[in-house]
Amino acid sequence: MSEEPEINRTAKIKIFGTAGAARGYAIRDFLTRGDVPFEWIELTNDQQARAIGLESIGDHRLPVCVFLDGTRLECPTIRQIAEKLDWYRNPSRSEYDLAIYGAGPAGLSAAVYGASEGLRTVLIEWYIVGGQAGTSSKIENYLGFPKGIRGADLAEAAREQACRFGAEILILREGVRGEFHPGKGTGYLKDGTKIVAHATICATGVAYRRLNLPNEDRLLGVGVYYGAGASEASLCRGDEHVYVVGGGNSAGQAVIHFSRYVPKVTMVIRGAGLKETLSQYLVDRILSARNVEVLPNAEVTALHGDGFLRSISLTNNQTHRQTIVDATRLFLCLGGVPHTEWAVEAGVARDAEGYILTGPDPSEVPNYRENWPLKRTPYYLETNRPGLFAAGDVRHGSVKRCASAVGEGAMAVTFVHRYLANS
Repeated sequence: MSEEPEINRTAKIKIFGTAGAARGYAIRDFLTRGDVPFEWIELTNDQQARAIGLESIGDHRLPVCVFLDGTRLECPTIRQIAEKLDWYRNPSRSEYDLAIYGAGPAGLSAAVYGASEGLRTVLIEWYIVGGQAGTSSKIENYLGFPKGIRGADLAEAAREQACRFGAEILILREGVRGEFHPGKGTGYLKDGTKIVAHATICATGVAYRRLNLPNEDRLLGVGVYYGAGASEASLCRGDEHVYVVGGGNSAGQAVIHFSRYVPKVTMVIRGAGLKETLSQYLVDRILSARNVEVLPNAEVTALHGDGFLRSISLTNNQTHRQTIVDATRLFLCLGGVPHTEWAVEAGVARDAEGYILTGPDPSEVPNYRENWPLKRTPYYLETNRPGLFAAGDVRHGSVKRCASAVGEGAMAVTFVHRYLANS
């Protein structure tokens, strides 16, 4: 197992905190996904806490963040950290040519191509750039990176590229409602901000599914984590047994990454094997890793713990036999739930699972085009609302891969140009 540190890369921020604190995890996750080097300093006794001006390791002011310029933030919110990094901004225009919602690979690609081709472009993201791809410890099957690339590094490079072309990026801004009429769309953000644009691309991606078990919310960040846990692997103790739930590429990448740091990783999958859901290169690595166990036909059916996760119940979905095992770190990579709640009120057509329908003839949806107001048919990535396009994982029928999302983001901009030219 490697002891190579991954988070102290000329640290811009020192974070003082205690193990198993949800707020500390949230900050580490945000900074890791934002590609901000930081140093995590774990406090284990009251003397260490007093050395930084606190009363004890139970002090409510933890975690404490100290920036290079000496600024100190005690128990900060994510927004306070974003403001300190000069990431939290207001829109500079009252109207844009193109508004993009979601800063995963599809949204970032659309921002690069939209801004580089002269469109006044704004990119709105509810959390941080990168989407689910940004949580990956390494993407190895993306064209042009034979040695692989960290998801956060890829996202940061795309963000910088989009900004150089003049795109505005608004993070920590959640869209909650939209009104779409030919030639004009208005997005309403949770904080009351309005974004007006002549064309809109929805690239909001998907969220990891939840287990929907008792204790899940209470144990989030204190043993239960959504995603691949890129910020946590190097903080695991040498005796920890890590469980990863899910059978997709993100789960496979997490398993390989954690196997470098802990003596044992168990991958819990509902199916009988990995080959149906995982890229072959990951299957080969997982099966050849000596400290990785694959547990097929299994589900996590209960979470146990007080202030921290202590154990989980595993149930075999064939025999229905239940086993309780010790577990302090459980990472959930359970596939996607699309971010499309807003689409219902806006009259945007979705499939039965909530993915947005696009193109001229989604035959599985009756009366899809009965309210289409134009003589032409919808463009390939256009929804049933003229001028509203969808790209990436949020779109019905999309290929759930980083490269395809990037391609759809670029393609959507081509149709945006065509739409604007004919409006």
